[in-house]
Amino acid sequence: MKEVTMWTFNKNKQWGDLEDRFDWVKRMNDVPQDPRYHAEGNVAIHTQMVLAALESLEAFKYLPEQDQEVLWASALLHDVEKYSTTVFENDGSITSNGHARKGAQFARQLFYMGGFTPFAIREQIVALVRYHGLPIWLFEKPDPLKALIKASMDVNTKWLALLARADMLGRICNDQEEMLYRIDCFEEFCKEHKCWGNKRQFPSDDAKMHYLQHEDAYLDYIPFEQSVAEVVLMSGLPGAGKDTFIRQNYKDWPVISLDTIRTKRGILPTDKKGNGQVIQEAKEQARVYLRKQQSFVWNATNTTSQMRLQLIELFNSYRAKVRIEYIEVPYQHLHSQNKNRDAIVPAAVLDKLVYKLEVPALWEAHWIAYHVK
Repeated sequence: MKEVTMWTFNKNKQWGDLEDRFDWVKRMNDVPQDPRYHAEGNVAIHTQMVLAALESLEAFKYLPEQDQEVLWASALLHDVEKYSTTVFENDGSITSNGHARKGAQFARQLFYMGGFTPFAIREQIVALVRYHGLPIWLFEKPDPLKALIKASMDVNTKWLALLARADMLGRICNDQEEMLYRIDCFEEFCKEHKCWGNKRQFPSDDAKMHYLQHEDAYLDYIPFEQSVAEVVLMSGLPGAGKDTFIRQNYKDWPVISLDTIRTKRGILPTDKKGNGQVIQEAKEQARVYLRKQQSFVWNATNTTSQMRLQLIELFNSYRAKVRIEYIEVPYQHLHSQNKNRDAIVPAAVLDKLVYKLEVPALWEAHWIAYHVK
C-alpha cells in the first residue's frame, strides 16, 4: 500500500527561519497597523501572536495533523497583503481595505507557481485567507444569509471560525470581547442554516441557482425546472489544454472560440480594444444558439469571477443551464504548452494572468468540474 505523504508548508516554523526563507514574511515587520485595533504593533508581531493563539485553541489541537497544517499556513498568510494595501488616512487612521482579496490572490500564486501544494489544500488556504474577516463582519452584509451560503461553498466554516478566533486573540484591542461574541454568533448562524463545517446543500442545482440569483428567494424553494439548453463554459489559463479537452469530450458540440475569432480577425491577445470586439462577436454567436435553444461550448480563458458571471448572466437570461469545466496543469507545464499553441500568449502576460486567476466557485454555476493534473 502506497504511503500518503502529508503536505507541509515549512518544517521549521520558527519565525526567524520563516523570515530568512520568505521575503514576504520579513516585510511584515515594515507594515504598521492602526493602534486602536492593533496595539500590539506591526503585522509581523500580530501574525506571530495569531499563530500562537491558534496553536493554543483546543479545537485546533483536536484536528488531524494535515488540517492543522492548512490552518497554520492560512494564519501565516492571512494579512500578507496588508503590505500593498495599507494607507495612512487624513484623519490619522491606518486602513488596509482589500487586503483579504489580494492576499488570496497572493496565496494562490505562491502555491501554484511553487508547484508543491495539492489543488484542494491550496484552494482551501486561499479561501481561508479570502474570508478570514467574514465571521466578524457577516451581519453587516446587505444579505448575511446569502453571503454565508456562498462562503460555505468555498471554505470550511469551522476552520474559518477557528482562524477568526485566533485572529482576534492574537491582538491587543479594546473591542476584543465584542468581536469574539460576533464569532460565536457566526458559529450559531452556520449551525442554524446547516453549513457548519460543510457546504450548504440544496434540493437541486436549479434550486441553488434560483436562490443565489434572486434577492428575495426562499432558501429551500424548489423552482419548476425550465432549462432548455446547456452551455459549457471553459475556464483555464492559456496552455492548460482546453482545446484538447473539448475535442475529447464535446467534439460534436458547436464551439464559440475567442481564439478562433481573434485569429480570423488578426487581433493580438494584448489588443484591449480588439478583444472587446472579439467578445461582442462571440456573444452574438451565443445569442443565435440560445434563441434556438441549442447547447454549445464557450471556449475562452474565463479566469476571473467577473468574466464568468457576466457570461453566465447572459446564458441564464435564456434559461440555459451552465456547466463550468475548469482545466489546470502544473505551472511548469503551462509555459511549455503555451509555446505549442497557435495563439501564443507572451510569458509576462501569462504570469500576470496567473496572479489574477480566480478558480471557479461552486456557487457560480449549476455544475462545476475541476480537471487538475
